[in-house]
Amino acid sequence: MSHTINSLDLTTAVPRSPRSVLGGYVVAARVLDKCRAVAADTAGEYHYNCPLDQLFFTFTGISPDAFKEFVETGADDDAVAKWIQENAAEKSQEEIVAWNNDLRYKRISEMPIELQVFLEGYIAEFIPADKIVYYWFDVYDIEEGRL
Repeated sequence: MSHTINSLDLTTAVPRSPRSVLGGYVVAARVLDKCRAVAADTAGEYHYNCPLDQLFFTFTGISPDAFKEFVETGADDDAVAKWIQENAAEKSQEEIVAWNNDLRYKRISEMPIELQVFLEGYIAEFIPADKIVYYWFDVYDIEEGRL
């Protein structure tokens, strides 16, 4: 049975900021936007289950395949948020807040050296010289026009 998926066309639009919260977790709304776009074949240059997405899946214990299967039912944001809360590994509110804030305020210097090396070149190539990257998520928000 085919379901209608309300998807952004990521060939002409951008997914939500990794700072956007869905189901209580940063990154989740962006993961959802990319997942819907993949299902609708409108992902463009965006990748579902990329290393950023994997941070969300690893922390919550949610399988990327199970998430995609549920999203493909055509579930709206509220239904996906509820599904995340019902299917995520049990974590205290303190653990979730600490994880969210760790990602929100992660500096490039706090990342594994391989990612630091990658981002050093990426930022020089894709981020305008007049923009300052204070935190990792700034890279996404500057590149996608939110900052």
